[in-house]
Formats: sequence, structure tokens, C-alpha cells
Amino acid sequence: FTYRIPIEMNDLAATFLRVIVPFGPSKVLTGIIIAIHEKAPAEYEAKMLLEILDVHPVFFENQLTLIRWMAGYYMCTEGEVLNAALPSGLKLSSESQIQIHPEFDFEQNPELFSEKEWEILHRLRHESLSYAALTKACGIKNLHGILKSLRKKNAVILFEEIREKFQPKKEKRIRFARAFVSQKKLEQVFKEIDGKAKQEELLLEILKHLPVFQNPEINLAGISKALLTEAGHSASTLKTLIERGVLELFEAIVSRFPEVKSDPKAIPVLTDSQQEAQRKILSFFEQGKPVLLNGITGSGKTEIYISLIQKVFESGAQVLFLLPEIALTTQIVIRLRKVFGNELGIYHSKFSDNERVEVWNGVANGTIRLVIGVRSSVFLPFENLGLILIDEEHDGSYKQDRAPRYNARDSALMLARIHHAQIVLGSGTPSTDSYFHVKESHFGLVELTERYGGAQLPDIRLANVSEETKKKKIKGSFTSTMLNAIAETLDLNKQVILFQNRRGYAPCIECNDCGQTIQCHNCAVSLTYHQFRNALICHYCGYREQIPKTCPTCSSSALRTPGPGTEKLEEELKLYFPDVPVQRMDYDTTRTKTSHEKILNDFSSGKTKILVGTQMVTKGLDFDHVGLVGVFDADRMMYFPDFRSVERAFQMITQVSGRAGRRADKGLVLIQTRNPDNPLFEYISKHQVKSFLELQLEDRRENNYPPYSRAIEISFRDPDKKISYEASGLFAEQSKKAFPAIQILGPGEPGIGKIRNEFIHTVLFKIPRIHGNLQEVKMKMLRIAEIMRTDKRFKKLRIIFDVDPI
Repeated sequence: FTYRIPIEMNDLAATFLRVIVPFGPSKVLTGIIIAIHEKAPAEYEAKMLLEILDVHPVFFENQLTLIRWMAGYYMCTEGEVLNAALPSGLKLSSESQIQIHPEFDFEQNPELFSEKEWEILHRLRHESLSYAALTKACGIKNLHGILKSLRKKNAVILFEEIREKFQPKKEKRIRFARAFVSQKKLEQVFKEIDGKAKQEELLLEILKHLPVFQNPEINLAGISKALLTEAGHSASTLKTLIERGVLELFEAIVSRFPEVKSDPKAIPVLTDSQQEAQRKILSFFEQGKPVLLNGITGSGKTEIYISLIQKVFESGAQVLFLLPEIALTTQIVIRLRKVFGNELGIYHSKFSDNERVEVWNGVANGTIRLVIGVRSSVFLPFENLGLILIDEEHDGSYKQDRAPRYNARDSALMLARIHHAQIVLGSGTPSTDSYFHVKESHFGLVELTERYGGAQLPDIRLANVSEETKKKKIKGSFTSTMLNAIAETLDLNKQVILFQNRRGYAPCIECNDCGQTIQCHNCAVSLTYHQFRNALICHYCGYREQIPKTCPTCSSSALRTPGPGTEKLEEELKLYFPDVPVQRMDYDTTRTKTSHEKILNDFSSGKTKILVGTQMVTKGLDFDHVGLVGVFDADRMMYFPDFRSVERAFQMITQVSGRAGRRADKGLVLIQTRNPDNPLFEYISKHQVKSFLELQLEDRRENNYPPYSRAIEISFRDPDKKISYEASGLFAEQSKKAFPAIQILGPGEPGIGKIRNEFIHTVLFKIPRIHGNLQEVKMKMLRIAEIMRTDKRFKKLRIIFDVDPI
């Protein structure tokens, strides 16, 4: 979109500044200048920019390059990527305001207005108000109809008030007035207040913090007013000295993050095997290759990361450290903060808008040199990026499930190429995709096969659920083997981690008589029972309802809760071990910014003895006293209808197993399963990661699945199931004509065929890696979709492209 720069803004306008622009007949939007030129559009009259918001760029050329690549690769618009890239605090918020029409005369035709209309007009006589403020002031519930009437009578107008969301944190500070930043002047002040003890004490306190005689410039920063009041100095004493002109009260912009100094003692000393691994990594860097660091759980990958970061810091460059889960940032931040102090920034969604903007600005101006963050961190304004570290590179959380549907791991590889930076992908259970790139010699492989400090890998055993059910040894969700192992571990004063990858109390409520489950009204899924909230909740659309007393289908009162979620496991544990502190870590218990840290601190300190959690507990956490890890519902993870399900099950079980016995004592992992003969468990129990990956690659090659092909899944969503099916069929038919050499599967209905009142059908493309021009295929697919959208039948249809689905 092209806009004209007003003459008065000519000297202010520059690329990568945010601006406010008119859009359409009534909207105003935030935009970013990406080019300035002198070619006015021939087809339309360019509108004027309304305002320039920044003095310094909030964006860099490298970010624009990444955004354009992501838009092309993931088949979305640049605007969608930009919207995901910018933190909310850098976007404008607008609110409708109501004011009296400039030509309205209060004395003219009073009979035209009702009593309520007059009340509103008098409220607006001296100020404009927002809709919410006016509703509250007048106490009128249905304000919309009255405002509509007033607008028709030209009595009021509506306009958009634009506000900058980001507000820097300000602190009230005290400093000496310029005239008194000299020994002679201050001596004179002390003579004048001789005998006034409180004023003398206050001035001496300020001098202690502001040694202005040695360095007058230090006075400019001042001292916090709060610090003085906390020290017991009264506000009246302060006010007296300000009125005398000795002191000045001012506001200073301060950081929202506490200042932390680095500790040289926190720098780890690498073992011989770690030093050898680092040497190999640096060797691959010289060859310009990304590196896959395959280190078994507990092998000390973090120590190598720290050493590599130090080397990059010596060159003056910046580092991005990607993690898949917010939960993982807690422990790693504590370790890295000790080494790198204030040069470290944290970037994830649990931080406020203002905090994220501060990190964004810190990266842009170079004061933050190391960022630890989740997938959105790839968008930060790095200007001198030297190294990207991707921990747990196999994790599915790096893939975003809404537009733009990007994978942060793959996007980081492109980011490294744009910046000519080095990149390390670390994992104890690498993805088949990364291992494939190793075999193709695109990545270098570095392995750590020993646990740090001589710790041993845990023993892995199976608890046969089918066998114990027949012998009636099952208690609730627990086999007798699991309960006995927990009891023995607690007796040894060790801790327990239990992994169940399903939150809530139970996956559904089921009728024991007719077998029906209670379904979501908007999605084709059963509602999950949450006992704590006493409600049935849909995890897809958020719909909730109260628990029925009888079955909605057959009116039976025999309702049951089959299969446990984390909430049910927590309840049962408190029943079996009433004196043992149990805590739960899942999406429901970690909604606040500090909740992750509190739960992990309680477990680390020994305050919590048993930690029950979803995949948040499976990776990256390092505790000294975990003697047992228990895994529930292993079969459900393996038999999910997805070609990656076995790989994911292997990764999750292996990763959570790595939480056990990370120090001198050997740990135990116990897996509850109905199918103990499944070959997967042999690979897990023998810690055969490479053998498993080789088997997976062979299976993928035979069936032409990624990484031997490139997958693109197209979803067709419509409130009418028939329309969704017709559209997917038409797209598949047109595509098969356009791409005879490409395998196209579908249309088909996914496992969950309805979400938020939209029916879903999918078409899957498996494009051979040897295919010449992938971008040309994508462009043709988009053109077919664009032509379909012109059909009146498909006016409500949504077509969603998911490149590299997982």
C-alpha cells in the first residue's frame, strides 16, 4: 500500500519507522515504512500519512528479508507474518470516542430528543467519552440504539482515539539542583539548616548515593524517591528542601527488569568429552554447516552452550537461544543470568506487552546480547546475530498452529543464513528431519554419549496394565507396580515425577449404560471434565457447561470418568499418599508469569515430593533427587493417527526418562502399558536413539513421507459440511490435473472433523524433494484457491495452507 508523505514530515520519514495511516473509508491502522520513492501510483490517489510514531527504526532490513521468506514459504501474507512478529505493545490500540457534533445547538428543538438522549447530550457537553465510560456514567444498558438515533439527528459524532500501547516504566527521583552541585554551595546549605536534624540526615543520605563532588554527572541520574521514604525520611522534609530549590523532583525511565551482575565463578569448566564436542562444533562452523548436537539426557549440553555463547560475546555479536516451552526458561535463565547478568533478555508470552517491548528495544540498541525465548523470538530486531542455539530441536511446540503456521526451528535456519550466523540444534532425541540432513551431509553431527559427572542412565521397566487388570491389582489409574515404586522411592527420601500428557480430570464423561460421551456443541470432540472448576470444557473452542446429573441420551445416572488426566492423578495420589506434598504442572496451573518458577522452585527445594505434569515436565528440567519417573497412557501416544506419532511417543518417553537419576544414584523409569511387546519399548529401554531414527527413516522412505517428500496440508473449513467436502474435492481434482507428478491424497475428514462450528476436510500434497520448483507449485495452489473463492457457494469457506504440518 502506497501513501504520500506530507511536506512537514519529509525530514522525519525513514524506512522501518511505524506510521499511522488511513485505511478504507473510516479505519486507521499502524503500518511500517518499507520503502520511500517518488513514483506515485497511477491507478489511485495516494492518501497522506497521518503521523510518524518513531524517531529510530523499530525494524531492520534483515527482519524484512525473513518476513518475506516466511510469507512465501508458509503460503501466507507478509501482513500475517508482521502481525505475529511485532509485540502487541508496538501496535496501536484504538477506542471509539463519542462527542457532541460541532454544529449541534443545545437551544434548538429540545422536543426532538427523549429524556435519555438529553441525559447523554449533557454528559458529553464538556468532554468526549468512550462507549464504556458513557455507559457507566449514564447507567443506561442499551446505549447503542440511543446513539444511533442521536447520530441520525446530527447531535453526536463517533471518532477513533489512537493510543500508543507501550508505556515506559517511570520512577520518581530526587537530585541536587544544578546550582548546588558544588562543595561550597552545599556547605552553605548545611549552615542554613544547622539544627534541623531531619533535613541534615536527608541531605547526608542523598550525598551517600550521589557523590557529586567526585563526579557531578552522577547527579543527573538521581536517587529513587521510594528509596528515601523506605529509609524513613518523611515526605514533608523532602518537600521543604524541594521548595528551597536545593533538590529537584523528576521522572526517569527505568528498566522493568531487576539488575543482575554476572558472576565469573558461575562459568562452568568443560569435561574432556565436552571440550572434544566443542572442538568438533567449531570445526563444522568453519565449514559453514549447521550442527546437530545429539547429547543423551543429562550429558551437559548446557555447559557447551554457555562456552559457545562466551566465544561469540568475545567477537561482540548477539546470541539467540530458542526453547520450545516457557516452562524450560525458568531453570536455564537462572544458570545463564549468573554468567551473563544484564546482557540477557527473556522473551515469551507470559511477559507483559511493556516488558516484551523493553526486550525488543534492548535487542535493537545492542544492550541485550543474549535472548532466551520461545518461537516468536526469531522475529526480534537483531543487527549483529552471531549464533543461534535451538534446544530440544525435535519439539513440536516450535510449530505454530495458527497463521502464520511457521516452524521456528526451520525459520531459525533461514535467520542464521540471512545473518551469516552459526547455528546449533541440540537434542537427546533428534527429529528424523534433522537426522536426515546429517545423513545427507547438510548438517554436521556431534555426539555426547556419557552423562555429566559420571551419572548413569536410568533403568526402564514396564508395568503391564492388562495383566494387572485381570488380576484386579489396579487401584484407580495406578498399577500395583507403580504404587509400590512410588512408595519405595519416597521411603528413600527421593522425589517422583509422573507424566500424563492429558490435562483435566478425565478426557470425557461417559454413560456406563449406552456408552455415549458428552460432546462439545461447536466441535467434534468430547468435553474434558475439570473437577477443580466443576465443569466440562472443550480444549479447542473453550465452550463449557455444567456436569449433567443424568445422561443426555438415555437419562441414565450411571455416568463415569474413564481414563485419567493430570488433575485426577493428583487427586488419587493425595488419597494413596495423604501426607506427601503433591503438585501439578500443566496449562491450568501455569497461567501466570511466575507460576512455572514457583512450581519448579518448590520441587527443587524438596517442598514438593511428587510432581504430576503434562509434556512440560518431559524436557530440559534438571533436579538432583528424582528417583522415579512414571509414564501413563504410553499406548495412546503411539496409536494416534499421524505418521509422526511413534516418533513423538519415543521422544516424549525418552525425554521424561532423562529426568531420573541425574546425579550419583541410578534412577528408575516405569511405563504403564497394555502392550509391553511393542518394539518401541525395546528401543527406549536400551536407549537406542540412532537405531530408532534409522528405522523411522526407512519407513518414511518406503511411504514417501517427509523428509523424503515435502508435505503441504490444505484444510477446507465451512459451517456447511457439504460445502466443505465439495470444495476439498474440487481443489483435489483441479490440483491433480495441474500436478500429475505429485502425490495428492484426499479429500478426507481429519480425526477431529469439526472445530468452532466449522466442518473440516483436508487434502494432502506429498511433493518429491527432487521436484524442481517448489515455489512455483505453491503459487499454482494459491491461484486455484483464489479462483475457488470467487464461487458464490464458497463465500463462507476458509482455505488454510499448512506447509510442513506436524
